[in-house]
Amino acid sequence: MNITEGEKYTISEVKLAGETLVPEDELRKLIQIQAGDTFNRGKVTETSKAISDRLGNDGYAFANVNPVPELNKEQHTAAFTFFVDPGKRVYVRRINIVGNTRTRDEVIRREVRQLESAWYASSKINRSKERIRRTDFFSDVNLETPAVPGTTDQVDLNISVVEKSTGSVQFGAGLSSSQGVVFGVTVNQNNFLGTGNRVSAQVNTGRINTVYSLSLTDPYFTPDGVSRGIDVYRRDIDTSRLRSVGSYQSSSYGGGVRFGIPLNERDSITFGIATDFTTVDLQADSPLQYRRFCNNASGCSSDSIALNAGWTHDSRDSIFFPNNGVLQRLTGEVSLPVLDLEYYKVEYKHAWFKEIFKGVTFMANGEIGYADTYGNENYPFFKNYYLGGVNSVRGFRNGSLGPRGTDTTTGFNFALGGTKRLLGNVELFFPVPGLKDSNQFKMSAFIDAGNVYGADQSYSLGDLRYAGGLGVSWISPFGPLKIVFAKALNEKAGDDTQVLQFQFGQQF
Repeated sequence: MNITEGEKYTISEVKLAGETLVPEDELRKLIQIQAGDTFNRGKVTETSKAISDRLGNDGYAFANVNPVPELNKEQHTAAFTFFVDPGKRVYVRRINIVGNTRTRDEVIRREVRQLESAWYASSKINRSKERIRRTDFFSDVNLETPAVPGTTDQVDLNISVVEKSTGSVQFGAGLSSSQGVVFGVTVNQNNFLGTGNRVSAQVNTGRINTVYSLSLTDPYFTPDGVSRGIDVYRRDIDTSRLRSVGSYQSSSYGGGVRFGIPLNERDSITFGIATDFTTVDLQADSPLQYRRFCNNASGCSSDSIALNAGWTHDSRDSIFFPNNGVLQRLTGEVSLPVLDLEYYKVEYKHAWFKEIFKGVTFMANGEIGYADTYGNENYPFFKNYYLGGVNSVRGFRNGSLGPRGTDTTTGFNFALGGTKRLLGNVELFFPVPGLKDSNQFKMSAFIDAGNVYGADQSYSLGDLRYAGGLGVSWISPFGPLKIVFAKALNEKAGDDTQVLQFQFGQQF
């Protein structure tokens, strides 16, 4: 096999010609080759597609963009002219849906951004497909736009879906490196009776957390897409079995209502109100800080009514394993000064995903949280921030980072939690060898950084703890599985590290 590479060619000029219809300045921003660049056939093809897609947003579904080169073989240069032929403007006659035997048509149609009898818009059609996929009601979604027979300016939008099971009943579905075996029953139905409403009832009996909860969510409480959720719960916590955290027991019950309002395709705001009634029991080895909050050594009752609000920007192309997009979330919570607690919390999260090669995705995540009291009462210690574990700074035991205390009797060293938190993660996701095209398995290499700070401390980058390692994630039929091998990179005296961490089953 004899190969002659020939000479490299340089782009000498780039021009647009034909009936562009769109302002030339706007189209030139889509051109990926410039004078002086080395010729790249892939960028020429991507430019033709980008211009064609842009015309498709204005209804020109069959636009044709041809790049024509003019070669100078002596100087080894090439001048390109992109000839634009928009063709006729096209309407979408009908939207047809097939394959949905359980899901109602309206559940799919309300996610479609392309309208019947409107101009064809390729960006709206692509967005429609993405929104239908994100409902997680279907294993496959295909959109086609065949021409209407006998016309030259009409197409139909045919949506074909393959439904998957959206309900599950799970028994004994949990295993965690921090809580041991978690027995429980979970009934989930994300598409209740084909309406798109989500219903979840959970009973979870872990060594640390025991939870009973019921949640109802209507994502289209109004036709405009305002969602409403109703939650009730009972939660018992016993940290005496969690060796890295100060000992206390609490019993809580409460409920709330929440609403979500879409601002546009990517942004939404949420707000709600919730009540919580908590009884705290302290032990002989409970930290002094906990006793000060209760003003005694046995425990106390702490009830609250809290308002919460938030803003979310989500441009991820998938929820479970995103390849591209950004997730930003700003949330706030404040208790009303009508019951026992007077506190507030503010949190911000920014996660960025970018597919750098096919199947290989880079993720960068940053989070910050701040909490305090606005009255004369102390901040409730059972609402402290904790870091460490498989979902935050891997390589450190669950909830072990931040200020620590020591039992004067036993010498036991434990985490107290704090009112401030910093967390950063960079992670590279890639396919599991032998399962390259699987959407349920991913491996990753990561570096984590984070810490928790007490009420009398300030944020300090110098106090951050770092860890790195490898992990594997599997979206199994019984819930997500995570296995992590991590190494603490700058552990200090008193830190509680852990090399192998795992989590199996839905976490409640």
